[in-house]
This record gives sequence, C-alpha cells and structure tokens, in this order.
Amino acid sequence: MNNTAEVVIIGGGVMGCSILYHLTQMGVRDVLLLEQGVLASGSTGRSQAILRMHYSNPITSAMAWQSLKRYRDFQDETGHPSGFTNTGYAVIVGPEDRDAMEDNVAMQRSLGIDTSVVSPEDLLEIAPMLNVPDAGGIAFEPQSGYADPYLVTVGYAEAARENGAQVRQRSPASSVDVEDGKIRSVTLQDGSVIHTETALVAAGPWSPRLLEPHGFHIPLEPIRHQVIMVRRPERTLPSHPIVGDILQELSFRPHSTDLTVIGVGEDSVTVDDYSQGVDPETVKDSMAKLVHRMPAIADGYFRGGWSGLFTITPDWHPILDRVPGVDGLFCAVGFSGHGFKLGAMVGQLMAEMVTQGSASTLDITPLRASRFEEGRLLTSRYRYNVLA
Repeated sequence: MNNTAEVVIIGGGVMGCSILYHLTQMGVRDVLLLEQGVLASGSTGRSQAILRMHYSNPITSAMAWQSLKRYRDFQDETGHPSGFTNTGYAVIVGPEDRDAMEDNVAMQRSLGIDTSVVSPEDLLEIAPMLNVPDAGGIAFEPQSGYADPYLVTVGYAEAARENGAQVRQRSPASSVDVEDGKIRSVTLQDGSVIHTETALVAAGPWSPRLLEPHGFHIPLEPIRHQVIMVRRPERTLPSHPIVGDILQELSFRPHSTDLTVIGVGEDSVTVDDYSQGVDPETVKDSMAKLVHRMPAIADGYFRGGWSGLFTITPDWHPILDRVPGVDGLFCAVGFSGHGFKLGAMVGQLMAEMVTQGSASTLDITPLRASRFEEGRLLTSRYRYNVLA
C-alpha cells in the first residue's frame, strides 16, 4: 500500500470527492482520499439534495448557479449519472420578507440566474396544486431541481479514479501531523501513516477533531435536520415543483413519481449521539403544513424518513481557505445546509487554491477563515438562516 501522496483529502462526501475529481482534472494525479465509512455515508447521503440559487449573498448564489449547471451536465463531464431532475423552485415568503425577496431576486438576476418575482396567479399557472393565499411574495426559478447525492459523490470518485486518484473507504484519519508549521503526514486510526505535504479537511461535522489541534477554533456546530417522506396520491398529484416555504419554515420536493420529501428542523446535537430517525410530533406538524400548502396531498400518507447532520458556522456560510499558521493545510467546512448545492463549484475552487495558490473562477475571499476575527460576517436578508 502506497504510504505517500502529493495531496491527501479527508472526507468522502460530495465535497471531498468533488475536490478529488477537480484536482485530477488540473493534473494532480497522486492524490488520495480517505473516508471513515463509505462514500456519501455522512451528511451528503442524508441531504435533501435540493438544487436552487435563492440566497442572500452573491458568492453563495453564484456557486449554487455554477454547481447546478455542472450537475445538470454531469454525465457529459464525468461520464457518470447525477440523477438530476428539473422541477423548478418556488420560494414563498410573508409580507415582512417581500422587500428582502425582491432584493435577492435582483441580485441573482445580475449574476445571470434565471429567476423572477411572480404573482400568486402566475404561480398557480405554473403549479396549480399549490395553495398560496397567505403569500406576501413569491419567486420562481424554472431551472432548479434536485439530484442524487450518492450518484454524484460516487460519480466524482469514479471519474477521479479513472484519472489515477486513490480512494480508501473505511479508513478514518485520526490526526493531521504538523512539524515546524508544515504538514508532514496524516495518521489513520489503525496507526498507518500517509506522508504528504498537502492535506485538505472536508469531513463535515467530524472536521473539528482534525482542525482544532492546529489552532483552528472557529465554532463548527453540528445541526440535526429531519427529512420526512410522504406517499403522494399519483392520480391527483403526479408531481410538483420544489418549494421553499419560508412562511412555514420547511421545504419540500418531489422524490419520484409518487413520493414527496419534507426537510425541516435545525436541532443542535452532538456528532456521536443523535437520533437518525424522525420525531412523531415533527411529522404531524410538517404533514399539516404540507397539506395547507398543497391540499391534494391530504390523501397521501407518511412513509418514513431519516435525520442527518450539517455543520453551521456563526454566519451560516462555509469556510474555504488555508488553515492559518499551517503550511499545506486547507479546509472546506461549515456548509450550513448549503453543501450539496455548492459541491460542484467548491471542488473546482478548492482545487484551484491548492494548485494555483488562490481560487480564480470566483472570488471566495468572503469565505476566508479570518472573517470571523475581522467582524466581516455574511448576513441573511431573511430570518431563515439557510437562505443566507
């Protein structure tokens, strides 16, 4: 087994595998990815996997827009399927958020994103199954949709392997080893050592264990997010767009010809001890809200669900940067519920940072680690932080 690599990536979710793939596309073939379980078994595999561009900050919207196009064209680029399904995305806000929504749409349109403010009458022409008498404002993105997070993650990994990269599953890293301010190696839990001068941590909620020993103390808080499956009545409700229901603090999307999945909840938990199921009271409340927004689903029924983790930062935006004070150590962490939406572009930007010294496709300085000390946090126009 090779015990050296030019670059070691820790984390086999969509971030790690996208970075792996993009590094090989840039000519770095001696790169090794370590995953503690199996690919996409952490936050990625439990994602709701919505692809939309409605955010409050240009950097997030731009990354989401570029990523959506990559997922849409994934087969052509990588030779592997992504499961992308175009449904359109509607965001529904109350009267108090109308101005914020219009500002967001104007910002997104300036980036070339296909989005617009629509009236309730317009929305009912697009999606007559929706009930929006309480809407204070509505925006619609016709090109948005969802993809399969497992297919995307494995597709990136397979394409990277075809380019010469290595992937080791069930190989948890226990430490990133630093000497004289420089990366020297990565040690695995079985005691084996991979010698490298460049390491990148993209391990989601498990990242702090590897970063904190090197003085990286920015709060990264694990959050539990519930995903509830509902069987739709196919005859009366064959499909529907994705909806970000800010009024009711949930989102929902079609999952197949007869399933809808609801995403709800932001509960602070610990990484090693959280319920991976769904809470009965949350199911009951979410079903009632779903029926209010889409009355025909009243004839549907609960079909189970799961909970996963995402990791928030103080401003609900990721950190894409070098780790200060350690030469050769990089991180892509704290995606705050945006991760899968941004994954394709994050892979390219981090690969640029590793190979060129800085990202060149987009300016990601707003996502630098030092912004917290500088007081330059990003903000949301909404009370709903996941749309920051």
